[in-house]
Amino acid sequence: MKPRISRVSLAIALALASAPCLAVEGGVGRSFIGAQITPYIGIIPPEPGFQYTFNYVYLDGKIGGGKQVPIAGEIALNLKATFDLYAASVAYIWDTGPGHWNFASVVALPFDQADARANLTIGSATAQVKDSDSGLFDMTFVPIVASYHASEVEHWSLAMYISAPTGSYVDGKLANNSLNNWTFAPSVGYTHLFQDGTLELSTLAAVDIYTKNDATDYRNGSVFRLDALLTKHLSNGWDFGLVGGWLQQIDDDSGTLADRLNGFKGHSFGLGPSIGYTHHFSKTSLISFAFRYVAAFDVKNELDGNPLLFTIAFSP
Repeated sequence: MKPRISRVSLAIALALASAPCLAVEGGVGRSFIGAQITPYIGIIPPEPGFQYTFNYVYLDGKIGGGKQVPIAGEIALNLKATFDLYAASVAYIWDTGPGHWNFASVVALPFDQADARANLTIGSATAQVKDSDSGLFDMTFVPIVASYHASEVEHWSLAMYISAPTGSYVDGKLANNSLNNWTFAPSVGYTHLFQDGTLELSTLAAVDIYTKNDATDYRNGSVFRLDALLTKHLSNGWDFGLVGGWLQQIDDDSGTLADRLNGFKGHSFGLGPSIGYTHHFSKTSLISFAFRYVAAFDVKNELDGNPLLFTIAFSP
């Protein structure tokens, strides 16, 4: 078993949780399909210390075919949007020593570049509108991640991800640096190790719960998400895996626009490869690189696009 590698996963999962994408207001929410899961998601090791992560996420998606989309207090048609998200995050593993429980805390500071275009009805006319914005996006933090080591090969993690509306938001703009709501995501992670720890199965289940966007009087419905990652870790530091994800809105959006669109409930599935490399300087010091591509399918009322993710993590 190689629990020390799990230090790479802590800040990565947090940074990805701050990214936008889903079938809520504007067709974008907190979670990317297949993006939140990381290697060793259930394991926090006993060795205390900091770990730093930089994430880049790219998504080019659309909701076409004349589909109506609620966005910034308006209803748009044929929405197309591109996101470049950059997130710097830090995790701290608390000095709780060996045993069945270990704990960590994480915070992420994301920045984004968003470009969008859609057809809007202005009076009696319909015109294509383009917009872009960049800057600080909504911060995400986890006060406590608790990891329970049921055995040498079976591990669980419990956490509450909290995203705050720290980015700028202007009612009526197609592109904004915030969802303008608070989001709470209770999460359960699980890791099982096979073949002396070189083959790993990790899963992450969560529910994204949104508060109301006061600027538009729109509240996104809660979203259940389930991600899974099967990874083979090689002795030379490389790892290869297959990632899958499912996003399912479990209740309708609410508000005047949501009522006009019958709740704008949606879902999506995704599947794709992952590859990574980790170099250890010592037992607890390492640097890690990871790349992931997720192909989305069976997409309803969401931006239909395939996320690309790149990560660098460092533990001194």
